Amino acid sequence: MLVSGRNNVKEILKNFSSKNMIKKAICSKNFNELDILSLIKQANLPLVYKEKAELDRLAKNNHQGIILEVQDFNYVSFEDLIKADTSKLVILDHLEDPHNLGAIVRTVEASGIDGIIIPKNRTTSVNETVMKTSVGALYNVKICQVTNLKQTLDKLKKLGFWIIGTDMTGVDYRDFDYPSKAVLVIGSEGFGMSRLVKEACDYVVKIPMYGKINSLNASVAAGIMIYELIRK
Repeated sequence: MLVSGRNNVKEILKNFSSKNMIKKAICSKNFNELDILSLIKQANLPLVYKEKAELDRLAKNNHQGIILEVQDFNYVSFEDLIKADTSKLVILDHLEDPHNLGAIVRTVEASGIDGIIIPKNRTTSVNETVMKTSVGALYNVKICQVTNLKQTLDKLKKLGFWIIGTDMTGVDYRDFDYPSKAVLVIGSEGFGMSRLVKEACDYVVKIPMYGKINSLNASVAAGIMIYELIRK
C-alpha cells in the first residue's frame, strides 16, 4: 500500500507504533523537507530517490514529493476477533466512504473498542484513504471482514453479545442502559441499517436532531455512540 503527501507521511511516521510496518520511503530528487527526512532517518527506513515523473506514476493523489510504502492491511478472522475478554465491537453496515471508515478506525483505537466488523461486499475496504484518515491508528485496530452480517449477528448473540442498532426510530441514546457486552451497529451513509440487520438488533437507539438536518455524518455519529457506550 502506498501513502503519499507531506502531512500524511509525517503523521504516519510520528504515530506508527511499529516502524517495521513501513517498508520504505520514496522521495523526489529535489525533496528537502528536513523534518520528514529526519523522521525517516530516525525510523531507519530505506530511502529511495526517484524522478518526479516516477512518483507521478506511483501515486494516485498529489504526492508532494514523498511516498511511503507500507504493509498491506491484514484482516483478522472472526475467531481471532472474538477472544475471552472481547466485550465491545462496532459493526459497519455497508459504509461507502473510506474517509468515514478511517475516522471510525481512529475513534475505535482511541476509545479501546475491541474491533470492527465490516462486510466483504458492497462496502469500502481498507485502502490508502482509510490509512491516511486513520493517521497510523489502522494497524492498532482489529478489523474483520464477513460474508453475511445477519449470520454474524446471530453468532454474536449466541456468544452473549447484545446488538444495539442506530436509527431515528430508536430511543434517545442518552436514556439507554447499555449492556456490558455489546455490539454497536452503524448504518451506511445514505440508507442507514439494512432491513435484515435492523431486524436482528436487540435494541435501537437514536441521536436526536434539533436542527434542519435529519442525520449526522456516519463517523460523527459513530464517535458519539462509541463514547456513550464506553461511558456507561
